[in-house]
Amino acid sequence: MTTHVTPDRAPLRSWLPGFLALAAIWGASFLFIKVGIEELHPLHLTLYRVATGALTLLVVLAVLRDRLPREPRVWAHLVVVAAFGVALPFTLFGYGEQRVESMLAGIWNATTPLIVLPLAVLAFRTERLTARRAVGLGLGFLGVLVVLGVWEGVGGAHFTGQMMCFGAAACYGVAIPYQKKFIAGSSYSGLSLSAAQLLVATAQLAVVGPLLVGAPPVPTELSAPVVGSVVTLGALGTGLAFVINLRNIRVAGASTASTVTYLIPIFAVLIGAVVLDERLNWHQPVGALVVLLGVAVTQGLVGPRRPRAEAVTGIPAVPAAEPAAR
Repeated sequence: MTTHVTPDRAPLRSWLPGFLALAAIWGASFLFIKVGIEELHPLHLTLYRVATGALTLLVVLAVLRDRLPREPRVWAHLVVVAAFGVALPFTLFGYGEQRVESMLAGIWNATTPLIVLPLAVLAFRTERLTARRAVGLGLGFLGVLVVLGVWEGVGGAHFTGQMMCFGAAACYGVAIPYQKKFIAGSSYSGLSLSAAQLLVATAQLAVVGPLLVGAPPVPTELSAPVVGSVVTLGALGTGLAFVINLRNIRVAGASTASTVTYLIPIFAVLIGAVVLDERLNWHQPVGALVVLLGVAVTQGLVGPRRPRAEAVTGIPAVPAAEPAAR
């Protein structure tokens, strides 16, 4: 799929329902992680989640008569992308949510574009650093300091959990520009590349997980809420949500579809508050707003507009051939 055929002004009703559904699905993912780690080690939760997502996308591939990549070069690059774009960040969010609220994990996920940009500029050389982007980065990292509440001092399990969530966002910051540099332009569809990415991540987790924390428990040993959370995370949040996102890109355009990033923390906070009765300190949502303002500035959504927006977000299983949108 390519985005140059997307109409300039698609009717709102044609893409808004899917757009909101996607924000809700990804915002709710942090709730399901919180439920899953009650009985599963974060590595085991990630393994089950990714395996379920891979199976879901393989079914979609079969229905659409698509196929997995066949070039060894693509699979070699997918080893890196699977590690930094799936296995590590999913696991770090699990570790983080053992120590912090699910809604706070959702806020930290929104910092991904702030990490993607400097890495894309300095390490991968796929972007240029303009004055506007530099201002946006400064605003964003000011927001990070506000979320952390640095004036209160740092340390303890809660701070460690936040740093794990920030580390997960940093992993996306490596994976996204890596994909753009080494896999973008591939002849394979985004669906094909994402299915392959999840398969590679499943293999990585199946090897590393038992070596580090032992074999995962069999599903029959888990409670119904945990099994339901794993299936929802995998089939819906990691599998079918990607199909919804592809449709959003096709109908509304990559720039519009990528702005789902701004709604995900809102849904994460609302769902955490309503379902888990979680609460945040005043500075955390305030810092989140500053972070999102910084992201909006770097992406040209605030201030002078760029000719074409090139949004970068922190979305699992991002298709390498399409703009990075969750």
